Amino acid sequence: MDLAALRAEQLQRAANVVRQDDFDVLPPRFIAGADVGFEQEGAVTRAALVVLEYPSLQLVEHRIARIATTMPYIPGFLSFREVPALLAAWQQLTHQPDLLFVDGHGIAHPRRLGVAAHFGSLVDVPTIGVAKKRLCGRFAELDAEPGSRQPLMDKGEQIGWVWRSKARCNPLFVSTGHRISLESALHWVELCTSGYRLPEPTRWADAVASDRPSFLRWQNAR
Repeated sequence: MDLAALRAEQLQRAANVVRQDDFDVLPPRFIAGADVGFEQEGAVTRAALVVLEYPSLQLVEHRIARIATTMPYIPGFLSFREVPALLAAWQQLTHQPDLLFVDGHGIAHPRRLGVAAHFGSLVDVPTIGVAKKRLCGRFAELDAEPGSRQPLMDKGEQIGWVWRSKARCNPLFVSTGHRISLESALHWVELCTSGYRLPEPTRWADAVASDRPSFLRWQNAR
């Protein structure tokens, strides 16, 4: 594995990430959520994509792709492991999303190319990274109340927001993936969060990927 070449590719791709708002459709008609996991002790990569109608946030489409894992887990290079399965799931969609949420970091990455930035720039859709853990950067302590936020800073620049979506829950790390500003990224995450820790697009992607009760109820109601 040529990590120097992968590092150089990250820097090149990161330079092409658009960090300003560049929506084709606003407000979006369809918002997608993406989640990636691994099966068979890492041998299989599973990507789940959902599409929600906006503003109802009702689930209208879901796809799962499973492919052979193409590279081992290497910290800082996770997107190269996850993107192939995401692209396979994306190609199955019949609804074209106007906005994409990815369970993972966007530019809140040491080389500014987390999976949300990598995948978002490949499919060229406004994309937001919503991660559950910090990868890099520093932030001031948040208040306990939902809605509390602090900028996530690294090397003198803001790379994301740390946002408490729900009381008594750890905060989320929200960042630009592609074609959206930091301010708009947090705005849309707030608009798409309704009582749970995760915003609806990535909450549904996780539910589909893991066959959680909420998804099973949705299937049974159809």
